Amino acid sequence: MKILSILYDGGDAARAEPALLGTTENKLGLESWLQELGHEFVVSSSKEGPDSVFQKHIVDADVLITTPFHPGYLTADLIKKAKNLKLAVTAGVGSDHIDLNAANEHKITVAEVSGSNVVSVAEHVVMTILTLVRNYDTGHQQAITGNWQVSNIARKAFDLENKVVGTIGAGRIGYRVLQRLKAFDCKELLYYDYNPLSKDLEDAVGCKRITDLKEFLGKCDVVTVNCPLHEQTRGLLNSETIGYMKKGAWLVNTARGAICDREAVREAVSSGVLSGYGGDTWDHQPAPQDHSWRYMVHPLGGGNCMVPHYSGTTLDAQARYAKGVRQILENFFENKPQDPANVIVEGGKYATKAYGQR
Repeated sequence: MKILSILYDGGDAARAEPALLGTTENKLGLESWLQELGHEFVVSSSKEGPDSVFQKHIVDADVLITTPFHPGYLTADLIKKAKNLKLAVTAGVGSDHIDLNAANEHKITVAEVSGSNVVSVAEHVVMTILTLVRNYDTGHQQAITGNWQVSNIARKAFDLENKVVGTIGAGRIGYRVLQRLKAFDCKELLYYDYNPLSKDLEDAVGCKRITDLKEFLGKCDVVTVNCPLHEQTRGLLNSETIGYMKKGAWLVNTARGAICDREAVREAVSSGVLSGYGGDTWDHQPAPQDHSWRYMVHPLGGGNCMVPHYSGTTLDAQARYAKGVRQILENFFENKPQDPANVIVEGGKYATKAYGQR
């Protein structure tokens, strides 16, 4: 079989650190195993345009492996051309870079390594919240540029204690965020999700479900986005819905960039409607050089806590998702059923409600 994998280039870092498994250099640790089994294994970072390795090889690939951190965007048009494609594997979590409806039409199984990054991302969320609320970046910039004006930092620095924090999505990641926030003695921990948590889980962290988005946003000092991207969540945070938020609230998005409208976020931060925006997911990845989220700044400085998409690709997470990809492939080669928790679509049907109620 032909297995095509689109990963990010690790360069010197990957050559020096073999634990950077999710790179083109280290190939998820799969190369020798796949070659021993007699499979052709094509690995590249080239993914944009008709002359890319991705688009040239997808036409006869049996299996596609790609990653949320450098996604090969498997569109409906490419799926039509991929006559041999039977399985698309996400090395990580989040398969919105694949047209899932088209995958269903062509009976392509889409699977991901469920749970591989949940701790990694939850920790990143809490770090980003603290970085924004404490106005850390403004202080750090002073430190490394030789300045010292404490008042310019402190005027936008707050405690997380006694703040209302809410998560859009209370699944594997969102709930772990709530667990970690409990220790900060927040005034309230809220969640907005079509799927309610059990009373035991709510009681364990002291959280409360709000079913109306406008009410939810209006209550929160901090909103963190922890839901998948699909038709119902694309552009969910836009000019109108950001307008429901408290003036001066903070918004964190480590889910998918396209859940938040690019221009609406830029305007809200630049005008001071939001005190800050942070995360690691962008509406197209890699983000173009002129992407407005790279440069937006609050009127009082700071307010921008954006980084490249890496929250779910720590070395610990890479070990988990590399192991998970191999297990998915083993099941596929041996015609064994996949772990249901990993399956997004199969046999022309959605196998999960994570990508919207259908």
